[in-house]
Amino acid sequence: MGFFDGLMGARLSDFDSGEAATGSIQLTRRHQTVSLTKQGAATGHLRVNLTWRMRTSDFDPNERGSLFRHPFRALKPQEVLGHGQSMVNVDLDLGCLYELTDGTKGVVQPLGNYLGDVNAPPYIKLSGDDRFGSASGETMYVNLDHRDAIKRLLVFVYIYDQTPAFDRTHAIVTLYPSNGPRIEIGLDERHPQARSCAVVMIENVKGELTVRREVKFVYGFQGELDRLYGWGLQWGRGYKTADR
Repeated sequence: MGFFDGLMGARLSDFDSGEAATGSIQLTRRHQTVSLTKQGAATGHLRVNLTWRMRTSDFDPNERGSLFRHPFRALKPQEVLGHGQSMVNVDLDLGCLYELTDGTKGVVQPLGNYLGDVNAPPYIKLSGDDRFGSASGETMYVNLDHRDAIKRLLVFVYIYDQTPAFDRTHAIVTLYPSNGPRIEIGLDERHPQARSCAVVMIENVKGELTVRREVKFVYGFQGELDRLYGWGLQWGRGYKTADR
């Protein structure tokens, strides 16, 4: 398996309107932030979900030509259901760098089995590790009933192993607050060699909980994201076990 950063010492304003069809808020370059406090969603469990999928049109050179014969295929691209030889094998992981108001810093991520705790510090829990982009994806829960203990959370996504191919995964990170519309952030920018992406920052500023789109791609792993945002943790090489 490949290698990348693993944590050493884990204890260490505007927004888009909800779409009528989906009831969601789309965070974009133009409209980057939304206040959970102002929409009455700063309590309960905030669910953070990562989903991705591969499409045959990304790998089949004959797919484009077939659209002339079947033009409506362009409206609903065919999803890849299995791994063929021409398919890029990508394993996306969801993670979160956290900083609490008492100064505690750390990470929640599949690597190293740092899955967190939703009822005790850091009040973040990762439900599991999806290696193949299933319909349910990967999910993380943040207990906002303890929002006064949270200073900032950086939700990120990284490619654990195999080919760096963010531009082929069609990844979406969706936040499901306890109240109001869901918040969607698409990782649709073309950075074919990037291995990590800072997706969204959740901050507690003077009692107001805000969500800000980041979508910053880097060519390294968690250590590079740490340096970019000044977390100050120590990182080392990490691996997943063979059965993950």
